[in-house]
Amino acid sequence: MSTSLPNEYVAFLVFVFGGLSWTLLEYGIHRYLGHDARWRPNFFSHEHTRHHSEGNYFSPVWKKLLIALAVLAGLGVSTYVLIDWYGLIYMSGLVCAYLGYERFHYLHHISAGSSSYGRRMRRHHFYHHFSNPRMNHGVTTPLWDLVFGTYASIEHKIKVPRKLSMSWLINPITNEVYPEYSKWYELKGEARKSNPVE
Repeated sequence: MSTSLPNEYVAFLVFVFGGLSWTLLEYGIHRYLGHDARWRPNFFSHEHTRHHSEGNYFSPVWKKLLIALAVLAGLGVSTYVLIDWYGLIYMSGLVCAYLGYERFHYLHHISAGSSSYGRRMRRHHFYHHFSNPRMNHGVTTPLWDLVFGTYASIEHKIKVPRKLSMSWLINPITNEVYPEYSKWYELKGEARKSNPVE
């Protein structure tokens, strides 16, 4: 095992490859551990089912940290032993992409999004949630859905159940979708009844 520092250009490519590797893991974990009956139940499926059925539920940070630390410890040591510093650089890219995924996914649910890409991926994700859970497993990118044939283009409004609707989607005064999102989303189910003014 060499102790010399890695070539910076190769290191950059290894870091990027680590990030790209996360997107494939994200897709595989979501598709197979979250939705494929042959792999369930598992450590991921219980929390994932809650996320689908409760809408804005996310696994507690401590649970994610325990799993992430266990995986990182095993992978980090083994990649360093096998491929020296490049292994740690690869793991750094993977970890950064994972942290980006966690933030991006959380923002899908709590924010309407400010970028064109964010809004497109939000629709991609909510199609998975509310229209067809067998499609659109990627949260940060549609790449692997395209590669593995689980990509669905969204030609219609996504029908969001009122009980699972995101706070950024509904005007609390009218109890309807904000006009700026009505091109892409509509609500299904009865409107919540407001208390009469006394």
